[in-house]
Amino acid sequence: MAGFSHQRQEREAKRERTDVSTRTCPECGSDSIIQDGDAGERLCDDCGLILEDQNIDHGPEWRAFNQSERDSKSRVGAPTTKTMHDKGLTTQIDWKNQDAYGRSLSSEKRSQMNRLRKWQERIRTKDAGERNLQFALSEIDRMASALGIPRSTREVASVLYRRALNEDLIRGRSIEGVATSCLYAACRQEGIPRSLDEVTDVARIPYKELGRTYRYIAHELGLEMQPVDPKEYVPRFASELELSEETTQKANEIIETSAEQGLLSGKSPTGFAAAALYAAGLLCNEKRTQREVADVAQVTEVTIRNRYQEQIEAMGLY
Repeated sequence: MAGFSHQRQEREAKRERTDVSTRTCPECGSDSIIQDGDAGERLCDDCGLILEDQNIDHGPEWRAFNQSERDSKSRVGAPTTKTMHDKGLTTQIDWKNQDAYGRSLSSEKRSQMNRLRKWQERIRTKDAGERNLQFALSEIDRMASALGIPRSTREVASVLYRRALNEDLIRGRSIEGVATSCLYAACRQEGIPRSLDEVTDVARIPYKELGRTYRYIAHELGLEMQPVDPKEYVPRFASELELSEETTQKANEIIETSAEQGLLSGKSPTGFAAAALYAAGLLCNEKRTQREVADVAQVTEVTIRNRYQEQIEAMGLY
């Protein structure tokens, strides 16, 4: 037993010496060891000494010089995504009635492929729960496309909906309401400036139901939402109103000065941003009517007039 213990200690000591030698360069003592995947070598970044030159290349055996070549030679599918109920793992039959060589299929084959597509679509969802999840995620994708929301934010919205589904928050509420609320919450989390009015325009639920469901989902999931900064709306509104960069900067300055005096508390961020742009347009000789600004911001002219008066008083311009 003592002999086995001694041999084990020798092996462990040898392994430690090997690990230390591979972490540091034996020539200069530097720990800047890098891996050159193209040449299959491990070398010192300081002195250039090659420590290993026969490493296994775990990459593909083919080479590609642009994205189209990489896509055509790759033999793997798309990455998994939370925006699909099955995370994109199931197969999908192409809608084109062509074979691998691009030749058109016969009428008999086309009929067979149509039946296969129909059954493929049916078996992708095994129960009502998956069908509801598929419907909810498709609603999120539809609304996100209409609002111009990026793919990363759609992923966040899908994850929030899955969390709400796992915690049984859907019971007693409409699928559209919870899906829309998760999308709005994702926009708030990711800093995408979209107001409740804008989301309601593309949703299939009324404004009050959206607000009520959003508050419930945010509370139950413990989402920590920061107040919306009106400056997030300024670039988009200014672009639609075709205002210059000078006017945009002036509007941001007006918002900052007004917020420092506590005028932002309890006010709608979209109305506050719209009034700041209206005031900045007057100061920079790029006047836009209150109706034009109100239509872009989806607020009333009364709101713009009230916020405008407060802002010019805060700036000392009255």
